[in-house]
Amino acid sequence: MSTKELAFAASTIWVVLAAILVLFMQAGFAFLEAGLTRMKNVGHIAAKNVLILGVVSIVYYLVGFGMAFGDGGNGLVGGSGFAPSVDELLAIGAEPFSWFSSIPGAAGYLFEVAFAAVSLAIVWGAMAERTRLWVYVAFGIVFTLIYSFVSHWIWSPDGWLFSKGMQDFAGSTVVHYQGALAGLAGALLLGPRIGKFVDGKPQPIPGHNMAYTTLGVIILWFGWFGFNPGSTLSVDFGGVGFFAYVAMNTNLAAAAGVLGAVTASWIVIKKPDLSMMLNGAIAALVAITAACAFVAPWAAILIGFVAGVIVVAGSLLVERAGIDDPVGALAAHGMAGVWGTLSLGFLTVPELAERLDTGKGGLLYGGGVHQLGVQLLGLVAVGAFTFTASFLVLGLMKVTVGIRAEPHVENMGLDVSEHGMWGYPEFYIPVPGGYGTEHHGTHAVTPPRPAHQPAPATASAG
Repeated sequence: MSTKELAFAASTIWVVLAAILVLFMQAGFAFLEAGLTRMKNVGHIAAKNVLILGVVSIVYYLVGFGMAFGDGGNGLVGGSGFAPSVDELLAIGAEPFSWFSSIPGAAGYLFEVAFAAVSLAIVWGAMAERTRLWVYVAFGIVFTLIYSFVSHWIWSPDGWLFSKGMQDFAGSTVVHYQGALAGLAGALLLGPRIGKFVDGKPQPIPGHNMAYTTLGVIILWFGWFGFNPGSTLSVDFGGVGFFAYVAMNTNLAAAAGVLGAVTASWIVIKKPDLSMMLNGAIAALVAITAACAFVAPWAAILIGFVAGVIVVAGSLLVERAGIDDPVGALAAHGMAGVWGTLSLGFLTVPELAERLDTGKGGLLYGGGVHQLGVQLLGLVAVGAFTFTASFLVLGLMKVTVGIRAEPHVENMGLDVSEHGMWGYPEFYIPVPGGYGTEHHGTHAVTPPRPAHQPAPATASAG
């Protein structure tokens, strides 16, 4: 095996392992969202995370990968590589995916589809607990196409924002900002959950399991070491082992995000709120995603800390605006994504921009306002396109078929209405030997029964 072939093999192993880490983030989203929502919807939350991974994997193979990275297109969309063949997926640095010069097309697909799945998972967080299941499938297909357009603009060498030097190393804009924009469109069209606002005042609807939420955030933090460092797409992009520097900046930012959020929470709401602390880590990871390869370690800490503050203030602002976002996705992924993207206009190290051959140095390094202008242009363009397209498609679905569960269904919980089961059956229906029964070692108790569910055949819950 030649030295060149060894380099290809090493890069392929690295990118596939990174892709696995990113795919594992779906488990993190499942725990995070389940923990921050109510028991009656836990099965539904889990089901939609599995469902969207299946939807996006097939759609991205058939259409999205070619739209995003296929050769022969233009500044807006790729022009080849749709439903790629065996030969096309095994080739390295050749049409239709010549952009992947160190790994085969199959490795490129696996890594990029994991990113598309993350972006789609963000959408549903803002729409949780009142969205009908079929919407995940229908809009999941559409959003995968929207996502593929934008990823071509910024990450493909043919993309119009790429040609202007927009810096978004691993997707603060492409993945997180886009997901939050579509989630915002959905939240506005759905309206708030029943009971969230009374006489215009927000009411607390606490999540049912903060241990789940904590586990979800730790899984996401772990998965981000595939998300950001893996975006080198080789073991030597930026220099041999440069991905380790990206990983270090990623961790520094996340740590600072926790501190930023707990500080802001202590000041604003007088308590070190755990949910804010956890979302502070997520917001910091989102913000550093664009910047991880372009900034110095001190800047990574600054970016993360500010993101932690942003997520606390942003979550409260979203609630005061009358928008119901059960998991804080709009602040953690949207506002923090904007901050991370814009921070490069100030903090990009010129030597790193040159090393990565992308854009210019930031304002604080004497680079002027050019890079800041490019970053702002990208945010405006992506914001206008993704929000408008998402709002129109979801709006059409709303007026034709309906996207929100009926009130009695929402009150009962989406587990039983959409899936015919409970995520926690022992709390809702009699289960032999289950919680609250004689066989469980406690007095026989009839578990609470939601509205519109018929009573059990006997009075005993055993």
